[in-house]
Amino acid sequence: QVQLVESGGGLVQTGGSLRLSCAVSRGAFSLNAMGWFRQAPGKEREFVAGIRWSTGILLYGQSVKGRFTISRDIAKNTVYLQMNNLKPEDTAVYSCALRERLGSLQTYDYDYWGQGTQVTVSA
Repeated sequence: QVQLVESGGGLVQTGGSLRLSCAVSRGAFSLNAMGWFRQAPGKEREFVAGIRWSTGILLYGQSVKGRFTISRDIAKNTVYLQMNNLKPEDTAVYSCALRERLGSLQTYDYDYWGQGTQVTVSA
């Protein structure tokens, strides 16, 4: 069984930074990719960033490209999301997800999901 736990959310002013972490409590049999998604009140879930575990290939949602950086620590089975130059529109619950097998980084059919961490950016 794979369990994901996010941390690092909080309240920050516009232009500030936060670093989210997502730790895998139990290893996946085959860890193909991990990703970050977010959902704001009244909005659809949105792809933020994803990383293919073995190659380190990255993919970002257009709204965060150039501001956010996804990275991984293979030894710790942990994925990070460094968020810089935060904007009020970044306010959302951020969830990490794990895909065991080859597939799209930006679709919602990941195998495991964390419960989410709140990020709030004040204007």
